[in-house]
Amino acid sequence: MTASSRFLAWLVFPLFALSSSNLMADTVEGAPQALHLLDYISADYPPTVAAGKVMDDSEYREQLEFTQALQGLIANLPAKPEKAALEQGVDALHAAISAKQDGAEVARQARQLGAKLAVAYEVSQAPIITPDPTRGAPLYAQNCSVCHGDTGAGDGPAGVGLTPAPANLRDAVRMDHLSLYAIYSTLGQGVEGTDMPAFADQLDDRQRWDLATYIAGFSADAAAAKSEKSYNIADLARQTPTEVLAAEGAQAAATFRAQRAQPPQVKRGPAQLLDYTAATLDKSLAAYRAGEHDQAYDLSVAAYLEGFELVESSLDNVDANVRKDTEKSLMAYRQSLQDGLPVAQAEQRLDAAKAKLKESAGLLGSDGLSWSLSYISGLLILLREGLEAILVLAAILAFLRNTGQQSAVRSVNVGWGLALLAGLGTWALAAYVIDVSGSQRELLEGATALFASVMVLWLGVWMHDRRHAAAWQDYIKSSLVGGGGRFGFAILAFFSVYRELFEVILFYETLWLQAGPAGHDAVLAGGATALVLLVGLAWVILRGSAKLPLTLFFSINAALLCALSVVFAGHGVKALQEAGIFGTRPVSFFDFDWLGIHADAYSLAAQAVAILAIVVLYGRSWVAEKKRVSAA
Repeated sequence: MTASSRFLAWLVFPLFALSSSNLMADTVEGAPQALHLLDYISADYPPTVAAGKVMDDSEYREQLEFTQALQGLIANLPAKPEKAALEQGVDALHAAISAKQDGAEVARQARQLGAKLAVAYEVSQAPIITPDPTRGAPLYAQNCSVCHGDTGAGDGPAGVGLTPAPANLRDAVRMDHLSLYAIYSTLGQGVEGTDMPAFADQLDDRQRWDLATYIAGFSADAAAAKSEKSYNIADLARQTPTEVLAAEGAQAAATFRAQRAQPPQVKRGPAQLLDYTAATLDKSLAAYRAGEHDQAYDLSVAAYLEGFELVESSLDNVDANVRKDTEKSLMAYRQSLQDGLPVAQAEQRLDAAKAKLKESAGLLGSDGLSWSLSYISGLLILLREGLEAILVLAAILAFLRNTGQQSAVRSVNVGWGLALLAGLGTWALAAYVIDVSGSQRELLEGATALFASVMVLWLGVWMHDRRHAAAWQDYIKSSLVGGGGRFGFAILAFFSVYRELFEVILFYETLWLQAGPAGHDAVLAGGATALVLLVGLAWVILRGSAKLPLTLFFSINAALLCALSVVFAGHGVKALQEAGIFGTRPVSFFDFDWLGIHADAYSLAAQAVAILAIVVLYGRSWVAEKKRVSAA
């Protein structure tokens, strides 16, 4: 096998491993494998035979073997009216290869047969959400560059000595015979018996499309994308540059290459994201029906995190009850998979979830967000997420300034300042260096929320213990003037701000795309309004607290921080549930998102633990206070 054939050879080996647990959910019936095999034949046969003469005997024998394997795959497909014609088409393709017919004609037959197969067995060959190669770049750096090299030339350090060698993704002749779907499919299935792994468990559907477009860019001229001719995403995914060259000429083929590597980005409105959720849930049910329970669960998590969650904030501003009901229905379906319920029950829950998704899509509309909704969303996102951080910071700063500890105030300012830098750094890394998946995003959010819950509880009890002037003066002399106390305040300030800033960046990034260019001013105006309100709130707290007696001030701050500890505990557990770390257990209780109260046994249990800790720690403080008074 020639070096230029390695990549397509890697595409085809998984097709013979139909029982592999790494195969995607929609490969159960064999149609995607057969389609992929046809892609391989159409790409690799033409250079194998020229003018009726075999140019590479081993490659030619492989082509015959592949058509025989293809005959078996088609024969095993479920019965459909189109199946007989497909079987005849495969027989004709095998005969053409046996007769050493012209390569271009055989490739045309294979591509036409693939198109008929995709229609007959409903193999989706186009992405639901327009792929974005900028999201694919960090994925390539993480998963592919070690073998294929930074520039895709197949010269990565881990590829030395591999057999077959990593493909040269810059080989334009070879890549022109591949559709974008063929590249995407390979990324999901991996290559059985080689060092090419399957990424279906590591990268979700959307990420694999993003990565496929980035790989396609290695053999494209980006400047050619600027043309009066514009291809839709379905054509960009299904066709090959070779087909476009034959039908429309060299200039059109250059444009096609460039546009499939950089698909024209449409406004990623709520309807598109919710369609992604619905379609991914369908794949999840198909996997569950086939017995692939782990994959079904992973797909249900991806459906939520990469679709519905990104419109939650906007939906909240339209109808919070619909948002809650939709979220609960999605979690109920996910839990049915985790509990191993019968397929019929899981399907019922899925139907209920899809009905709620349809209702949500109707409320948000298909054309993106209006100016007013973009403004309100921009306002409430920052106001809601910033309020908790402002309360913690304002309480700490007021406390320290009222007690004359300016050195500790500087430590707190350093803490939240570093949190701002860390938040911006996280955004830059996620955008340009690494890809932060929805699951990783929720995991980070949940972990920081639980950590913040412990920290603010500690500070609340700490303040309560020192609410009396004598206790405070004793502590000043022993601890706070040292580095330990200042460091604790700085750490609390850091995590309180970083957690909220992480969510703000995520929600604003999504809102920016949903609003589109026409709504960007509205988003900025909403954010600016919220910023003014938050600064005003902080000023009021700081100014008002200066007039309070020390004991009352300490007691109010302690109560506020302990309440926030309970709120953070509820939010943290919910984020970990959304990440799929553990399941849900709905109970009959009320929801109040602002207080972190969710009608779920795990979330409520975490808050109960926080409340119990408050009771125990405050009880200990009360006992110590009684002993102090008695001793005096």
